[in-house]
Amino acid sequence: MTVEIARHDLPTGADAERLAEGLDEDLAEEIIHLEKTAALIDSAFGSARLTLHARCVIDPRAAGVETWESTVKALQIGSALFAVTAIQEGAVECRINRKVRSIPAIGPLSTADAGTWLTAFWLAVICRDQERMTQLSEITLDRLRSPEGSYDEYIYHWVDTLQSWWLRRPGLADKLIATIEASDPAIARVAPQDLLQAVLYPPINLFYHYVRNDRDGFTSTLADALKLHKTYWTLNEDRATDIDGSIALGPLAIACLAYDAEFPLDIESGYLPKHLLERTWIGEFPT
Repeated sequence: MTVEIARHDLPTGADAERLAEGLDEDLAEEIIHLEKTAALIDSAFGSARLTLHARCVIDPRAAGVETWESTVKALQIGSALFAVTAIQEGAVECRINRKVRSIPAIGPLSTADAGTWLTAFWLAVICRDQERMTQLSEITLDRLRSPEGSYDEYIYHWVDTLQSWWLRRPGLADKLIATIEASDPAIARVAPQDLLQAVLYPPINLFYHYVRNDRDGFTSTLADALKLHKTYWTLNEDRATDIDGSIALGPLAIACLAYDAEFPLDIESGYLPKHLLERTWIGEFPT
C-alpha cells in the first residue's frame, strides 16, 4: 500500500510562477557573470538552490523540464564552486546552463566547506552524475574544514563516510558508526537541536538502512524522515512560508540511491518529487 505524506501548503499560483521565472532570469545573469569572475560563485550557488526550491513549489512532482533544468544548474554551479576554489591560477572549464564556460580560478573560499559539499553531493546523486560524485569525493577533508566552531564534528565524519562509500575505501562501517555517534544531540552542540534531529540526522539514518540493504526498514525510515521534515518546516509561520522547505533534499538523494537499487519505495510526497526520484529526465540534455 502506498503511503502519502502531503506537503504543507506553500504559496502557489501566478505569484509563485512569476517568482520562479524571475529567479531563473536573475540566475542566468549570475551565470554569465561567472565567466568574468567567480568571486561570487557561492552566491550564485545559493541563487541556484533557491530557484530549484521555487520550481518545486509550483511543480511538486518535477513533471516540467524547467524543474529538471533548475536541478541540473544547481548541480553544475555547486560542482564548479569546488573546482574553481581548488586552484589559484588559470581557469576551469565547466558546463553550466547548457554551455561550457571558462570560469576563472579564485583559490580557497570559506564557503567551500562541508555543508556546501553535502548539498552539492546530494544534487550529484539526484542527477545520477557519477563523474561529479567522484570529483566531489576526491576533495580532502582538510579542504572542507571551516574555522573552529562552524560545524559539529559529526559533519566531517559524515562527509568521510559518503566519500569512502562512493570511492570504495576501507572502514565504511566504522566511519558510519562514528557519524551516528557524533550526531547524537548530547554531543553535537553547534547545530540547533530541532534542525539536527529533523533535517540533518534523517539522511544519515536513511543511509544506514540503505547500506545494510534493509529494504523494509528503509521505507518506514523514509516516511519518518519526511514527517520530520514537515514538522520542522511548519513549526512557525516564517518556516511554513519559506520555500526552502519545499523538498527534502538529503532524504530525496538517499531515496534516489534506494530507487536505483530497486528498493520498494511505496511513498508519495511533494517533498520527494516523483520525476527526480524516478530519474525521468536523465539524458534530456548534457549535464
